Amino acid sequence: MCLGIPGRIERIDDVARKLATVDVGGVKRQVNIACVVSDEHPVSSCVGDWVLIHVGFAMSRLDEAEAAETLRILTELGEAQAELEAMRRSAATTIGAAP
Repeated sequence: MCLGIPGRIERIDDVARKLATVDVGGVKRQVNIACVVSDEHPVSSCVGDWVLIHVGFAMSRLDEAEAAETLRILTELGEAQAELEAMRRSAATTIGAAP
């Protein structure tokens, strides 16, 4: 099963590579935002956007109400907690690793 989880873009880390730091339930994670940018919505305008994240990529933008509802449903299903734990473990293993 593939799981996408909502997160909010906090900052742009690398404009050229389209990398941003996203807050996913309190966990900060760097993701690729190439799929959610366009000429009409450039990288620089993405801070504050809610996005649906899957395997390190922001797949689509969504509004805050959709993000909240998605998180509520995922929490009810118990999948959000498992995904957050996996992200925490992954983030912990990559801290201090060379880019």
